[in-house]
Order: sequence, then structure tokens, then C-alpha cells
Amino acid sequence: MTHKKNVLNSLLAAALFAVASVSATAYAADAGGAAQVQKAKMKVVFQVSDADPQKWNLTLNNIKNFQDAVGKGNSELEVVAYGPGVNMLKFESPVGSRVKEAIESGVKVVACENTLHAMKLTHDDMLPEIGYVPGGVIELAKRQMEGYAYIRP
Repeated sequence: MTHKKNVLNSLLAAALFAVASVSATAYAADAGGAAQVQKAKMKVVFQVSDADPQKWNLTLNNIKNFQDAVGKGNSELEVVAYGPGVNMLKFESPVGSRVKEAIESGVKVVACENTLHAMKLTHDDMLPEIGYVPGGVIELAKRQMEGYAYIRP
């Protein structure tokens, strides 16, 4: 089983680096109407719906590797937590310091308000650095419609 996980992790890392090596471009008109090529930011949304520190650490490692490969300023990264995954965003979370580091590096980390309500949690129970969205699944769908790549480690 461990070998299978290592192979899957290696494949995921290879996929991330393959995506990172592709240069995304966008076109915009300058003041005179001439087309100018601009490098577009790579946009990725990560789903975490597991209350598993290993899954969170895998996600946070993927994010760090992604930022290292493409540059922090060349990407827009968001983590959407819902269901049991919200538990890892609670104030006493074992991955809290890593979540804070990710946020400080420019990653948006949000928790699902529907889940908080169902679990009878308040913002006071959560890490102070995170953001909130009305619905985690809705946020994932919106981001995909906006062109974000979707990853669920």
C-alpha cells in the first residue's frame, strides 16, 4: 500500500510540474489598440474535505511545490475546505501553522459556512487568518467556471 501511495504522490508531483512548465499567455490591447502578449497567472483551486493531517500536509506540500516551480507571483491558489476538512482549520489544528504559512505566501484558504453551521462552529473556533465562503462546493464550481484548475490531493 505504501508503494502505491508513493507512486500516486510521484504522479501528482509530475503532473504539477508539467502544468507549471507550460507558459500561459493572455492578450490585451495597449492604448493604441495593438495586441500585447502578457503572461497570465496560473489559477488552481484545491479541495480538502478530509479531517486528516496527512491529506492537509500533502495539499500544503503540493501548494509549496507549485509556488516554487512557477513563482508565487505567477499563480492564484485557493484551498476550499468543507465537510470534515473544516476541522483542520480550527484554532487548535495540528496543521494550523502550515496553513498560516500558506496564507502568508499568498494562498487563499477558505472554509465553508454551511459546514460551520452544521457543525455548530463559529469564526471564533477557527484560525483567525482564514476566509469564508457560503458554500464550499459552490466555491469550487465558481472557480472552475473562472478557469481555475481543480485539484483534490
